[in-house]
Amino acid sequence: MEMLRLLSKPVFRHGARFMSTSGSNIIPVTEVTRFTVDCLRASQVPLSHAQMLADVLVAADYRGHYSHGMNRLEMYVNDVKTGICDGSAEPIIVKSTSATALVDGKNAIGPVVGNFCMQLAIKKAKETGVGWVAAKGSNHYGIASWYSLQAVEQGMIGLSFTNTSPLMSPTRAKVPALGTNPLTLAAPGKDGDSFVLDMATTAVALGKLEVQRRKNEPLPSGWAQDETGVETTNAARAVTRGTLLPLGGTEISSGYKGFGLSFLVELLCGVLAGATYGPHIRRWMTTDRAADLGQCFIAVNPEAFGPGFPDRLQDLMNYIRNMEPSDPSLPVLVAGDPERMCMALNDKQGGIKYHDSQLIACKALANTLNVIPLRPL
Repeated sequence: MEMLRLLSKPVFRHGARFMSTSGSNIIPVTEVTRFTVDCLRASQVPLSHAQMLADVLVAADYRGHYSHGMNRLEMYVNDVKTGICDGSAEPIIVKSTSATALVDGKNAIGPVVGNFCMQLAIKKAKETGVGWVAAKGSNHYGIASWYSLQAVEQGMIGLSFTNTSPLMSPTRAKVPALGTNPLTLAAPGKDGDSFVLDMATTAVALGKLEVQRRKNEPLPSGWAQDETGVETTNAARAVTRGTLLPLGGTEISSGYKGFGLSFLVELLCGVLAGATYGPHIRRWMTTDRAADLGQCFIAVNPEAFGPGFPDRLQDLMNYIRNMEPSDPSLPVLVAGDPERMCMALNDKQGGIKYHDSQLIACKALANTLNVIPLRPL
C-alpha cells in the first residue's frame, strides 16, 4: 500500500485511458488486492511473493493501465502452476562492485526480482552516488515505474528497463525480433511532485491490443501490422498473427526511432546481463522453457551532482503545465498528469472500475482456483 501512495504522484504512460464499463463495476483497491493474493496463494505462491506481485498489478489498474493489471493475473498464475516460473525462488547476487551488481533471478516471479534489484541499486547509490544492477533469469515484472518510483521515495532518480518476448517487427521487417522493451525514468520534484516516464518502445504495449480484442473494438492506426507486414486495425488478427509496430508506427512516421529505443533497452538488459535476448527469447504466452528475461535497474543520487535538482525540475514542470494550450479545452500536461486524474477518480468513486469482460474473466479464474470472487462496492 505504501507504493500505491507513491503512485498517486505524477506517472505517465503514453495512451493512458479510463476504462469504459456498463453497470456498477467498481471494486475497492483492498478487494482487488485480496483477490489477487488469494489467487496466487491458491497457486502455492508464498504470501510475501504473492503480496509483491499483487501490489504491482493493482497499482497498474489504479493508474488506469489495465493492460498490465488484472489482465495479466491469469498469465502469472499459469506460469507458476505449470512450474515454468518458480513462485518460491529468491534472487541472488552473482558479482558486485561498489556501484554495480549482476543478479541471477533464479527464475523467480518478476516483481520479486525487480524489488530485490532496485533496492540493491538504491543502497549502492546512497554509498557511491550511482547504483547499477543488471539481472538475468527473471520474468515479466509488471509496470516498469513500480521500480523507478522506489528511487523517488528515497529522493533519487530511478531508471529501469526490461526486455520481453519478441513482439515488435523492426522497421521494414515482417516478423518480430525485439520486444515491447519498456523503459522508465522517475525523478523527484518538490512537495511530493515528480516526473515519471513509463513507456513501451512499441507504439503501445501488447496488453492494449488484448484489451481492444476483449472489447471487440478496432485498433487505432499505427499500433500493429498483420502477418504480411501491412498495418492493420483488426485487434484479433494483430494479436494472433500480427506484430506490434515500433513507437512512431511505420517508417514514414519515424517508427525507426522506436526501433532504435527498443534495441537500446535490449542492449542494457539481455545483452549486458547475459540473459536471453531479442529473437532468442521464448514467444509470448509460450511456456516451453523459462523466460530468462534480462532487466536493468539504476538509481542516481542527484546530490552527487549540481545542488538544487528538485527545485529546477519543479520549475521546469510548472513552466510546461502553465504554457498556453493550442486548444483551450486541452491543457498542456507533464508526464504523469493523466494518471493523476485517473487515480483521483478512483479515490473519489471508492475503487477501480473494470470492464464487464475483465470481471467475467476474473470470475472464471476464481472458480478454477476455488477462491472468493471479486466483490464490487
